[in-house]
Amino acid sequence: MAENKVLLITGASSGIGEATARAAAAAGWRLALAARRVDRLLALVEELGEDRARAFQVDVTSYEAQARMADAIIEHSGSLDAVFANAGIGGKPGGFSGAPPESWRDMVDVNILGVAYTLRATLDHVRARQGHVLITGSVAGRRVLAGSMYAATKWAVSSIGYNLREELKGTGVRVTLVEPGMVDTAFFDEEKPDALRPEDVARAVVYALEQPPGVDLHEMVILPTPPRD
Repeated sequence: MAENKVLLITGASSGIGEATARAAAAAGWRLALAARRVDRLLALVEELGEDRARAFQVDVTSYEAQARMADAIIEHSGSLDAVFANAGIGGKPGGFSGAPPESWRDMVDVNILGVAYTLRATLDHVRARQGHVLITGSVAGRRVLAGSMYAATKWAVSSIGYNLREELKGTGVRVTLVEPGMVDTAFFDEEKPDALRPEDVARAVVYALEQPPGVDLHEMVILPTPPRD
């Protein structure tokens, strides 16, 4: 049972993170919700209840900020049972021939280093609980996409997940890579009617969290059903 267990979600102010917060709260988890947009976080905490969720305004590209967040979670909640390293950003069009180079740095800082910093700041606490680490990768981290630095960052995230699993082998900590296809979120300027919804991915995250200790879901590739002809 998840009752009174604590789950940290980064990138919790919108999209997959926000939907997972709602699904996990309904499943009995206590939540630490992290993002840069504190107004969105506070509205979500108000919706879920202050007895169920707490907001942390955090820039995941700062290890120091994430370490302070982890300390505050332990001080407030007493433990940290699971971490969903979900924060991520998309890129700019143009590929390696024309995309603005600063957009690459932003993606590396958030999508790769941000995940690594989350792990470094929280793993001691999760290991103490023999808990669970979940990481938002992407099907883009399993396929070749033309000129996509975003896909390159998600290949790196997949590698982080594989390597982390080896590092934690024998500790009782489970590691799950969550790899969705296209999700209709604020990543895109236009609606994507044939894409997954954030709630679809959230259900998968909670499903992984709810498995018994002897079951470790290594990877979950979640794709939208192709539209009918």
